[in-house]
Formats: sequence, C-alpha cells, structure tokens
Amino acid sequence: MHISLEGRNAIITGSTKGIGLAAAKGLAAAGGSVVVNGRTQEAVDEAVMAVRKMAPDAGIRGVAADLGTAEGCQALVDAIPECDILVNNVGIFGPEDFFDVPDSEWQRFFDINVMSGVRLSRAYLPGMEKRNWGRVVFLSSESGLNIPTEMIHYGFTKTAVLSVARGLAKRMSATGVTVNSVLPGPTLSDGVGAMLKESAEKRGVSMEQVGQEFVRKMRPSSIIQRIASVEEVANMIVYACSEQASATTGAALRVEGGIVDSIA
Repeated sequence: MHISLEGRNAIITGSTKGIGLAAAKGLAAAGGSVVVNGRTQEAVDEAVMAVRKMAPDAGIRGVAADLGTAEGCQALVDAIPECDILVNNVGIFGPEDFFDVPDSEWQRFFDINVMSGVRLSRAYLPGMEKRNWGRVVFLSSESGLNIPTEMIHYGFTKTAVLSVARGLAKRMSATGVTVNSVLPGPTLSDGVGAMLKESAEKRGVSMEQVGQEFVRKMRPSSIIQRIASVEEVANMIVYACSEQASATTGAALRVEGGIVDSIA
C-alpha cells in the first residue's frame, strides 16, 4: 500500500518532539505539506529543520503558539486559516496523587489536552466539509480506557478526547471527513527516553531492559512487553490521515501493544 498525501495540507499540534514530530515527518514523507507547532519559536525552528531534513521536497511551515489557551489556538488559525488534515496531538502528562492535584491543575490539563482539539476542530472542520474531504485525528491514550491511579487527572482528559472524536465523527457523517482517535501506550518519547537513559546509566544496563521492566511493572497486561517507538505510533496516524482510510471513522485505533485486555 502506497500512501500519498500530495496536495494535502496538514497541521500537527505539539509537534516539536516525540509522537508529534514523528507524525510530522511521516506525513511530510508521504508528500503532504506540514505545519509544525510548538510553544516557542526556537523549538519550532528546530523541528522544521528536522522534518525538512527527512523530506526536503515537502512544504514545511512552523507556527509558535501556546494551544493551552483560546488566544493561542486563534493565533494558529489566523496564521493557517485552512487545512485538510488536523492532528490534535498536543498534550501533557505527569504522575500526581489525586488528593494532591488542585483545581488549577485539572483545568490546565483539560485546556491543553481537550480544549485545544475542540477549538481547532471547530475552526477547521467547516472548511473540510465544504471541500468534501478532511482528516482529523485526536491523540488519546490507553490511559483513557485503563485510568491510571497515579494520573487520574490525565486519564480523564484522554477519555474525554475519545468522546469528542466519536461525537465529531458522527457529526461529520456523509461529508467525506473522517474523525478518529489514536491510542498509544508507553512510548519512547523524548521525556520517557531521558528517564530510561538516566535509570539505565545508574544501573549499568541497557535502555531496552529498563523499558521492558517498566512495562512489565506498570502495564503488565502488555502483549508486546516493551515500549513502542514514536514511529510505530506515527505510522497509525499517517494511515488514519490517508485516502486509504476513507472508511475508517469514529474509531479508537489502538497502538498500545495490547495493554487493553479487550477483543473490541
């Protein structure tokens, strides 16, 4: 199967590192014009160079905007008024006991992880509908199904994302626009990689071993029994954005290594 996104314009939020950057590279490699987003101009410029290095012929732009605010989302829309593909990837996470999380932190997680996708989908979906083609992908998580006790405030936002995506898919019925969620499990992003590297160096073992131990302890139901790469998650995102995925909508596409113990 050859995926071509020639002539398609894609926005990937929170794409200066990790899964977002891998998705930007994957979409650009498939021929799409890509907009990279992050909070600082320096991070955005570095990501643009990284994507351009992989796909030198692709059209690549960068927009620095804090999508955790309504003003930041509007700044992105003002800079890029239309797109064919929207990947709502931006998000934050962090373990903290439920009884230690103040209202302000619940609100911050909700604004970044949920409302950024709500605001941008509201801005871009009408144009997709008029053009009779569009792809919207929300980054959820296996934590949206298996709520982690150490990150309840995070898990709840990822459950909310699933609801928004499913509802929007139904709202866009028969329009040529698809809306899906992608659910990663533990993934070797920059932050996780730094954590594993520090632990591996202290113990004198490989990162692979530390990663396997982490999965077996924290996500013992994993079938692959390892951490996924950002590229493995990005592959699913690219597919969901493709022409070939035209009959895939309203779906929760799992790339979590079989952690969720369900056949459906």
